[in-house]
Amino acid sequence: MGGELVLNQHKPLAGRRLYFVGIGGSGMSAYANIARAWGAEVGGWDVHETIFTRTLAGIEADLGGEPRPPAGAEVIVSTGHRELIEGTSRAGFLAELVATRPSIVVTGAHGKTTTTGMIAHALRELGNDPAWIVGGVIPQLGGNAGGGGGWLVVEGDESDRSVLALRPRVAVVTNVELDHHAAYGSVDELRDALEDWLGSIEEVVRGWELQPVVFPLAVPGEHNRCNAAAALETLLRLGFARKAVETALASFTGAERRFEVVGERAGITVVDDYAHNPTELQAALETARARTERRLVALYVPHVVERTRHLHHELGATLGLADVAIVTDFVGQRDASREGVGARLVLDAVPDPTRRLWAPTLEDAAALALHVVRPGDLVLTLGVGEPWRAARAIVAGLPR
Repeated sequence: MGGELVLNQHKPLAGRRLYFVGIGGSGMSAYANIARAWGAEVGGWDVHETIFTRTLAGIEADLGGEPRPPAGAEVIVSTGHRELIEGTSRAGFLAELVATRPSIVVTGAHGKTTTTGMIAHALRELGNDPAWIVGGVIPQLGGNAGGGGGWLVVEGDESDRSVLALRPRVAVVTNVELDHHAAYGSVDELRDALEDWLGSIEEVVRGWELQPVVFPLAVPGEHNRCNAAAALETLLRLGFARKAVETALASFTGAERRFEVVGERAGITVVDDYAHNPTELQAALETARARTERRLVALYVPHVVERTRHLHHELGATLGLADVAIVTDFVGQRDASREGVGARLVLDAVPDPTRRLWAPTLEDAAALALHVVRPGDLVLTLGVGEPWRAARAIVAGLPR
């Protein structure tokens, strides 16, 4: 495939004025950042500040009220705000970016952010100067997007089928598992959709066909050995030498909110993780269990009603890996409410002897955690969106 590929630096979006509605989202903030790096004049709007708005260095973002695009600006709209204003969908805009240069797109139910970050980091270590768009902040890369002149490495989203519109040169699918019940009726439907898409791609890496890597990694957990295997295979397909790739991948230190140690105080460790479905929760909880000889306190924040409706038994059972399970009500709820479907369903499914605690809000959850935690314990906050706020509040509330 040509590991030596390096393109001249260029500004393919120079002269354009872009306004991102939903700019505080994980994907939209990255699109805004790369658009600015590629020469566009960029602004945007969101309902309130998020963990990603701080990545928008040099980009003015309106918060609250209604979107206010300046005259003449092209509007890019996130899926969650498409009823507010007309404009280009985020999927359409991402497809445009992927078409600008040779690209690698990574998707799958689990591990796509980490695998995308691994590939981009390794390419930079290998001298390729990649551009990247990741649905999480990669500290080693300096953010969630960057505009280098080599390969474009993109995290693609299967949740709303938007990845199916992308035409990269290389596609990486980490795994196939039904996680988005509103978009797919069954895992077979998801698998068929992905396989149809892969049929149009020149080079395909399927993560489940690979053995986990055995060389040392800086990131913990067996799941990251699987992520590294997909990244390794991708880079070998591009023509890079195995030893050099392994060395580069071994130095990857992870993405924010992927088993991120938020703080340690009074003998208590607080870790935050993006895990939000049973498989991801299990990986995070097992990794945490291996890190402590004392108790494991899990704080789970549900985010999607349909996921909770279909998977509350499995979610609760997995939280049984902890000694204490704290579950909140929906925070930043992404989809419509449904009669009879509440976050308490997850808590009710947590088995004995795990101690079960209900916390309606993030503030309640942080207070409960501070009440029950003991020296030597590990607290693990879990979920999409806002759990990091609880993690930081717990660290701040621990005795000095």
